[in-house]
Amino acid sequence: MPTVKKKSEFLNSVECAEIKEQLIQLALNNAHNTAASYSSDGTTYPDNLMPFVDKHIKYLSEHQNISPEHYMSNLRLITRRK
Repeated sequence: MPTVKKKSEFLNSVECAEIKEQLIQLALNNAHNTAASYSSDGTTYPDNLMPFVDKHIKYLSEHQNISPEHYMSNLRLITRRK
């Protein structure tokens, strides 16, 4: 069961680095739809497009009770191009 950490602790953890690498590999795979999403944060994302990797790292850092392994498994299924 995942342990609850502060957001900053998660972002600096080895677990986060591993998940980020998995997300990057998923984004590079043309078999998955990993388009950027709209973001209202114009300061961080001047073109208002949040990259796929940033979006999911942010979600996992804000919802630390979610199992990253299950999240990644579901994400692979959801983003799979048919």
